[in-house]
Amino acid sequence: MLGSEVGACRQLLKWFKCDNSEWKEDEINGIAPDALRWFLRHYYQVLAFMFAIEEINRNPNLLPNVSLGFHIYNAYQNDERTLESSLMWLSGQGQTIPNYSCERQRKSVVVIGGATSELTFSMGTLLELYKLPQISYGLFDPLISDPLQFPSVYQMAPSDTSLRLAMVRLMLHFQWNWVGVIASDDSRGEKFLRDLQEEMARNDVCVAFMEKITTRKSSNKEFYQYFVLSIAFSEANVIVIYGDTNSLLSLAFVENPVVPKTLCLTSYTVYTAVYAVAWALHEIFLVRSEMEFNIDGDNRTIPPRKLHSFLKNLQFNNSAGKLVVLDKKRNSVTNYDVLNYVTFSNDTEVLIKVGEFIPQAPLGQDLIIQEHAITWSTRNKKLPQSRCSKVCGPGFQKKAQEGRPVCCFSCDPCPDRHISNQTDADQCVKCPEDQYPNQERNQCLPKMMTFLEYDDPMGMALASIAACLSLLTALVLWVFVRYKNTPIVRANNRDLSYILLISLFFCFLCSLLFIGRPTAAHCLLRQTTFGVMFTVAVSTILAKTIIVVLAFRATRPGSRSRKWMGSRAPISVVLFCTLIQVMLCAIWLLLSPPFPEADTHTDREHIILGCNEGSLIAFYFVLSYMGVLALASFTVAFFVRNLPDAFNEAKFITFSMLVFCSVWITFLPTYQSTKGKMMIVVEIFSILSSSTGLLACIFIPKCYVILLQPHRNIKNSLKNNVKA
Repeated sequence: MLGSEVGACRQLLKWFKCDNSEWKEDEINGIAPDALRWFLRHYYQVLAFMFAIEEINRNPNLLPNVSLGFHIYNAYQNDERTLESSLMWLSGQGQTIPNYSCERQRKSVVVIGGATSELTFSMGTLLELYKLPQISYGLFDPLISDPLQFPSVYQMAPSDTSLRLAMVRLMLHFQWNWVGVIASDDSRGEKFLRDLQEEMARNDVCVAFMEKITTRKSSNKEFYQYFVLSIAFSEANVIVIYGDTNSLLSLAFVENPVVPKTLCLTSYTVYTAVYAVAWALHEIFLVRSEMEFNIDGDNRTIPPRKLHSFLKNLQFNNSAGKLVVLDKKRNSVTNYDVLNYVTFSNDTEVLIKVGEFIPQAPLGQDLIIQEHAITWSTRNKKLPQSRCSKVCGPGFQKKAQEGRPVCCFSCDPCPDRHISNQTDADQCVKCPEDQYPNQERNQCLPKMMTFLEYDDPMGMALASIAACLSLLTALVLWVFVRYKNTPIVRANNRDLSYILLISLFFCFLCSLLFIGRPTAAHCLLRQTTFGVMFTVAVSTILAKTIIVVLAFRATRPGSRSRKWMGSRAPISVVLFCTLIQVMLCAIWLLLSPPFPEADTHTDREHIILGCNEGSLIAFYFVLSYMGVLALASFTVAFFVRNLPDAFNEAKFITFSMLVFCSVWITFLPTYQSTKGKMMIVVEIFSILSSSTGLLACIFIPKCYVILLQPHRNIKNSLKNNVKA
């Protein structure tokens, strides 16, 4: 429960027991029902009232030589009986006569009453005619604070405009979002419910059930049954109760421990109200020279209307050490103590302060709770849970359930690349590009940078293969240079063979540009070098194929093909085809050159460093041009594959081009379906395998004849082959 006075009952407990445990059946036998109801509703307030009077009369400093007297009248829950009690007090002990009083010596100057707003309204309307001050000790009501309607009514209770905020802060602190609400069925209760619902809605706290209760309903057994069932069948384990003394007393059947302690706090307000009157009289007596007194014997009579100016300016510290101000304009917002109701094993009941709500404090510092000091009344002595749905832990986000309140939701795992590191997250948060979520999806971990490096097993293997094949190509070139004057080397256009071997040597080496940390230079050179070197190789093979065709035609009498058999024609073909590829690469580099790129999307846990090709159109244009040259070489070689062996390389070229085209046709879909550094691995593999196919199919048979069967590498052997 929340209370504005933590030490409210401590002084009063010295004089009377602030508990209803002493009301036993044998003690109330013989008491009339009306009297019993009077005792139950007002006994604590009467005791507090009388205790304050007695204490003030014993104080020689507050009202010296003055003794306070009092009248006590019963209050009823209907306007007619309330007006009757008020008129009885105004008229005296006899017949109630308006505007006439039989009391001459015991006239009261102030009324302390109004435990409820209804009573205050009923009494205030009548008392205002006589300008009698009325001090209300009930809960604060903003309607009563209106100086135009109730100029003579003063409220002891501080403004509770922050009470709804304190309630919701308490709910949020303990993660209660499914709460029942019970309030008195009056204007103050209506306003509290409206304000509380708005504050709860702003903080995603839902109302499980809402009930209004008045003393009129307290005698209705059907209402009791409905009320109990509403609480019993509700899933809410936390209930907010707001009301005045009478409405809270009607909840006694629930055996709610809040009721007697609330009555105790109300009694303390009555106690403070008596002291407010005493301090006002004290101020009057201090300035009695400026006041007009009608002295009748030893009695001093003070006109009630004279008391207003002192009550409006009155301020004093109550026994709890807190400032009391009756001025309606200066009635400040109060702090709220959070009290824990504890029942010990010996049936001793106490209220222990376990926290405080300070409305003026910054958000997040306004509620102070000492959880270790709280004693929960649950069976397991643990914090009760009051939620419509289970708590969504870290790694999950709330998903609203259609047709149900916002507090009722399901918990969905965070989507890929998202995390939530708090409970009941409305939405998961996406990890930064350079981080990835852990398995529980409650934390973002930094991604490691990766690329195809030489220390990587795959990179090391590919680099070793490329180095070995380039050395093998250099060895074949040395063999051809060493045996450059032999018939088999000369018969297959020695210069084109040299160009082809050199281009294959650089094709193997250019694959090394794809291994290692990508830089701007690597990205500019890797694809263009690969494209130009392969174009030289393929255009050389095309020139070789054309030379085979021309050589066959040149053997015919009167053929004009002999003039194309010189060394310039094949070189011109190679230069022309290569120049076109160089122009394509130059346009590519000028318009949209490749550049280094960090790929944060392909691999979940790594940042892949690679090269962005800049323009995929230019890249595939380069590949397509090589494909056209390879297809032309394959087609020409296929048609001349049956020429005499002495002049014919066409069979080897046909097979080498078949291998070459097969590799690169397979490369395209494979390259598109892979991601990250595996794309680099696929391209390097295609470069090495296609280059190896050209080297093996065209030059290995010749090296075999040159090195292992030199008897076949003579002119006569070639002639015999031609005759055959």
